[in-house]
Amino acid sequence: MGNSREQLSVAAGYIEKQVGLIKRQSSLYVTAAWGLRHQPDFLNQVLVVETTLTATETLTTILQIEKVMGRVRTVKNAPRVIDIDILFFNKEMINKPSLVIPHPEIPNRRFVLTPLNELAPGFKHPFLRQTIHQLLRDCTDMLDVKKF
Repeated sequence: MGNSREQLSVAAGYIEKQVGLIKRQSSLYVTAAWGLRHQPDFLNQVLVVETTLTATETLTTILQIEKVMGRVRTVKNAPRVIDIDILFFNKEMINKPSLVIPHPEIPNRRFVLTPLNELAPGFKHPFLRQTIHQLLRDCTDMLDVKKF
């Protein structure tokens, strides 16, 4: 919702101040809405962040960033100002009710895999044991993902 490019920039600023140094960032990608399809296109980006926080502390911080930016959680996949996910946390595997890492939907979402592939095509998913490039090649999600 709003100016997506600006929202991503503002979120990156908060992440750099509160989570850690942004080491790399993908291009911006535009994708048809995933989930609830009758809404504006999404703008997506992947950041590689170096942090001293734990995964749980990182989650708490990004949820606070979303709240400060005006995110209100309503219906799953509804339009939102910003949505920040932890995709990977080093090569850790975490399975708690409040936090699952790697993000379980990575292999099913071309809009996540495409920018991940730009940054780290050879990174191996610690659970699936496939590279990002392999996951993208085998992804059955056919939503078009284009550079913005």
